[in-house]
Amino acid sequence: MADEKKKALYCLLATFSKTPEFFEATGKVRDAGFKKWDTFTPFPVHGLDAQMGVGRSKVPLFTFCGGVFGFCLGMLITWYMNGLDYPLIVGGKPFWSPVYPFPVMYELTILNAAFGTLLGMFVMNMLPRHNHPLFEYKDFLRSSDDTFFIVIETADPKFKREETEAFLKEIGAEEIHAVEA
Repeated sequence: MADEKKKALYCLLATFSKTPEFFEATGKVRDAGFKKWDTFTPFPVHGLDAQMGVGRSKVPLFTFCGGVFGFCLGMLITWYMNGLDYPLIVGGKPFWSPVYPFPVMYELTILNAAFGTLLGMFVMNMLPRHNHPLFEYKDFLRSSDDTFFIVIETADPKFKREETEAFLKEIGAEEIHAVEA
């Protein structure tokens, strides 16, 4: 006998076939106060992020911090190498000046800003995540073809299965599916 684990409910998934109804429904989900929910669409829907109440990305903050770190690292490296470790007067120039090693500081700023962006994308997107419970849903690929999905997770503080299911029907969901993790 195979030992089967009982899977826990991950979310309720509501399907929509028309963009305007889907767009209005996302606003109703936002207004209802749900926090752990997402949408999946077959094509980009202009204004959906604002309709969902999604704020601006935090990735530029990681980019800025990486750039500042790179600039400071470039200053420190050139100061240490030229001013302390091997002070050498060349052409009457001072041991160290922020003007002459500018290319080093610039390149390290760009390099570390790029690394900061990459790190920020990994952190903010919670990567790496090799599998998502929604990928196990048999019709999930419809979200890349002709169907819009609204997914409300059970981790949401407002989630109560019967009430959430009734709410999704009320806002116009054509089908509602329970997805297990």
